[in-house]
Amino acid sequence: MGNLNSFSGEKSNGNYTLNDTGGQLAPGLFSGTNYKVRSGFQYVSSIISFRFKISSDFVDFGVLNATSPVLRTQTLTISNGSAYGYQVTGAENHALLIPSSGAFIPDTTCDSGTCSETTAAAWTSNLTYGFGYRCDNVSGTDCSTDFSDSTFYKHFANLGSNQTPQAIMLSSNVGTNKQVQITYKVNVSASQAPGDYSNQIIYVATPTY
Repeated sequence: MGNLNSFSGEKSNGNYTLNDTGGQLAPGLFSGTNYKVRSGFQYVSSIISFRFKISSDFVDFGVLNATSPVLRTQTLTISNGSAYGYQVTGAENHALLIPSSGAFIPDTTCDSGTCSETTAAAWTSNLTYGFGYRCDNVSGTDCSTDFSDSTFYKHFANLGSNQTPQAIMLSSNVGTNKQVQITYKVNVSASQAPGDYSNQIIYVATPTY
C-alpha cells in the first residue's frame, strides 16, 4: 500500500517472499508473557486471502400458492485477514416484479408492519405477504444480531427506492471460511397477479484496513 517510509512492500523470487518496512518508527515483532505486538506495514499483509463465495447464483421459488410461504436458502462464505475486519452488504435492485406489466410482490413488513431494511420483526402468519430474508450463523457469529429470534425477518434495501444497502455479515476479526445461511421467504395473497416475478440481490464484500 502507499506509505511514507524509506521503503516497504513485498519482494520475491523463486525461492523466497519478503515483506519489509524501513524508516517507520519501531517496526518489528514485540512480545512478552501476555502479549504480542506486530508493528510495521509488513504485518498488514495477511496470510489469509480475502475471499467471498455464494453457494449459488440463482434462487427459484417455483410455483407460488396463496397463503403458502416458500423458503429458499443460500450460503455465504468469507475468509478475511484484513486488519480491521470486513462487511458484506445486501440490497435488491427492485421488488420482485413482472417487468412487462409492472406487477410486483411487495417487500414484507412482517406481522406487525414494523420490519424494514434496517429493523427485523416476527413473520409467522400465512396472511402476511411479501418478500424478505433472515440470516443464520453456520460457522462464526457474523450475522446481524437482529436475527437472534428464529422468527425474525427483514426485507432487502431497495435500490430502486434509493434505500441504502445494509450490512448482512460483518466482523472486526480475521477468520477463514466463516459461513452464514440466508433464508429467503416469499408469500402471496389470492389476488396476486399471475406471472414470472424476478429481481436481483446484490451482495458486496468489502475488507476494512
